[in-house]
Amino acid sequence: MTLSRSLRYAESEVIAYRRTWRGTVITSFVNPILFLAAMGAGLGALVDDGSGELAIPYLAFVASGLMAATAMQNGAGDGSFPVMAGILWRKNFHGTITTPLGPEDIVWGRLLWGLARLTFVLAVFAVIAVLFGALDLVPALLAVPPSVLTGVAFTSCITAWTLTQEDGRSLSTLFRFLIVPLFLFSGTFFPISQLPGLLQQVAYATPLFHGVEAVRKIALPGVGESIVTSIPLAVHIGYLVVMAAVGVFLSIRLLDKRIRP
Repeated sequence: MTLSRSLRYAESEVIAYRRTWRGTVITSFVNPILFLAAMGAGLGALVDDGSGELAIPYLAFVASGLMAATAMQNGAGDGSFPVMAGILWRKNFHGTITTPLGPEDIVWGRLLWGLARLTFVLAVFAVIAVLFGALDLVPALLAVPPSVLTGVAFTSCITAWTLTQEDGRSLSTLFRFLIVPLFLFSGTFFPISQLPGLLQQVAYATPLFHGVEAVRKIALPGVGESIVTSIPLAVHIGYLVVMAAVGVFLSIRLLDKRIRP
């Protein structure tokens, strides 16, 4: 019964997205492609000609990292501004609970919709990476699930955080001081081993690092420790699963507290 109600809410997100999808094209598709072209195909040619330590083409290294980073950015977007709109600007969450749907249905419905959208976005990105010659088709498609898991983990936790905020000003701060640094310093564009010692330890604890590692170990099978760490894949997946589960649990409790009269 709960699944049926959650699917109903997910359906409402699909209907709304049919009117607003144009506003997400840049962040969902164009930006990653531009990064792949500029950092991978452009800068990558210079890196490959230099004396870098990478044992694979830089384009392949960046493409695998960008799959996880794209998931993070899309997941963070889903868990921030739309959630703030639901509780403060449009207040559609308040209207939803006047129906048989409850806060848990809203959270699970948004997560189901986010899961579907992330899968589509990242499958398209994987195909584009293959067309660029960065990845092989089968490993690229097999890397889609861990990248989706990365996005879901960010969606759930940022949803919970957004539900504690009183206005939208903090959302810009979130992206400026959390999402952007994670994007730059979690292994997307260069190995963590190139960071100073203390920052390496910080990077190992970040969720995007685990997402990048999980994607890279699947998308680039057989690569050595110059590309990925010796941390088992199960550890990365477990980290993201726990993060997603905690985020969902907190989101349901906080949303119930926020919108119940």
